Amino acid sequence: MRFSTQTLLLQLGVVLLVVLLSGVVHGWLVYERIGTEAENQALTLARTVAADPDIRARVQEISKEEGTPPPDVLAAGPLQAAAEAVRVRTGALFVVITDETGLRLAHPETARLGERVSTDPSVALGGEEITTRNTGTLGPSAGAKVPVYAPDSSDTIVGEVSVGYSVESLSKSLARDIVPIALTAGGALLAGVLASFLLRHRLQRLTLGLEPEEISTLVHDQVAVLQGVDDGVVGIAADGRISVFNAAAARLLDMPDATGQDWASAAVPEQLKQLTQPAARDAEAVEIVAGGRVLVASARKAWHRQEDLGWVVMLRDRTELQQLTRQLDAVGTMSTALRAQRHEFANQLHTIAGFMSIGQYDSAKEYLARISATGPLKFPVEQAELLQDTYLQAFVGAKSVEASERGVALRIGPETLVRGHVADPQDVTTVLGNLIDNAVSAAVAGSATERWVEVELLDDFTDHNGGTLHIVVGDSGDGLGRLEPEEVFAEGFTTSEQPVRSGAGQGLGLALVRQLARRRGGDVRLLEPGSEGGPGAVFMATIPGVMDSADADARSTSREDHSG
Repeated sequence: MRFSTQTLLLQLGVVLLVVLLSGVVHGWLVYERIGTEAENQALTLARTVAADPDIRARVQEISKEEGTPPPDVLAAGPLQAAAEAVRVRTGALFVVITDETGLRLAHPETARLGERVSTDPSVALGGEEITTRNTGTLGPSAGAKVPVYAPDSSDTIVGEVSVGYSVESLSKSLARDIVPIALTAGGALLAGVLASFLLRHRLQRLTLGLEPEEISTLVHDQVAVLQGVDDGVVGIAADGRISVFNAAAARLLDMPDATGQDWASAAVPEQLKQLTQPAARDAEAVEIVAGGRVLVASARKAWHRQEDLGWVVMLRDRTELQQLTRQLDAVGTMSTALRAQRHEFANQLHTIAGFMSIGQYDSAKEYLARISATGPLKFPVEQAELLQDTYLQAFVGAKSVEASERGVALRIGPETLVRGHVADPQDVTTVLGNLIDNAVSAAVAGSATERWVEVELLDDFTDHNGGTLHIVVGDSGDGLGRLEPEEVFAEGFTTSEQPVRSGAGQGLGLALVRQLARRRGGDVRLLEPGSEGGPGAVFMATIPGVMDSADADARSTSREDHSG
């Protein structure tokens, strides 16, 4: 049997039991009230009969006589007539008059006259009034017993008067009063049954028709799944309250558990809230930067049959993928540069072979010395000798090849001084590559005749936690115009004329590199917004802990030894 059915039957049973108990108790109280009223009525009638002067006098006369008159004499006597008249007039079951010994002087059944009463008269003959419920010769009754005093004395008891009303008449009164009780009980039962069915319907609607065992299983499964996946899951109920916020979502968004908060006022990125707008039901996944991570966010509307359950927002971490993409871009850039220089390298080898074949050994030696001084490959980057780190030389040289292919001259600024060794190429590649790519794009889109990008790099080893690399990148573009400095660091901002495609990484470069630098204790900021016709914008990045000072110290010592 389903739990909801068990609950319904239990509720119906409880309601029925309560109604029955209430009806029985109410009926008993009514019966007691009717019995008490009958006793009081009998007591009043008994007092009235016992106080009648004629009855008092007749009882005293009989009490003074020796013995008791015969039943036929008593039946024809005035006491019997008076008692019967009162009984008939009031509807009592009996009105009995006795002498001081308890012998009947008046009784509804004349055959019992002169006999002793069936119930104990001692209390009334002792001078006290009493109400009783007992069974006599006429059946069960509710009545009262009152002493009869002599006419000339208030202390001499000459008999007693007993009046009773039939229990059957009480039951008839109860039957008349029980109808409203039964109707009330029936109405209460009907209301209880209706409330039970309504409660069952509401319970099924709230639980989506699931049984408690199924709900318990679903809760355990939900906790296991939500806490076991690496993807962030945020559930928004139909009323706008956050109902699910798993540990992965808290980690990816770098914020505490937001379960129970209002979605509209929660401290989550605004792009996530826009995904749950009614107009964004079929919106594509978007990339956002949160907590120093690149996240892919998507939202889906949740339905159960025709009921709106709210929204489910999924968060997937693409930070490592973005970093790998940047590394691959750097490797690809350098590979492209190497392929571009392959022919020049081959020509140099052919030249050396030609010198050797004709016996011009001195010319070959001189040519080799010249190649050794300048390197076997020539990147189109100006003042590359200011970079003493081979990784930076190769990366900037590769970027210069790409820039040259787009008609932009990449040059190293005169203030450049890099003495150390790059200890974290990944972060340096991400920050430097984004800034150079943006600058090259700005130079290409600019109106200046001469297109150039200038990069200045300076390492600083005053921090004991590692060397800091300072990067300044400027271009010949048309600047940022009237844009506020912080607008260019907003997620989704791009100067590209092409629309931003989901998953393409556009509009994330500056926001990503700023968060990356700030996570290391540095920053990326706009130094100059530039002007129309050039020069363009100038950006500065500070990245602590990415340079190896030990290698720089070794180089410095080596140079001092050679100079000495």
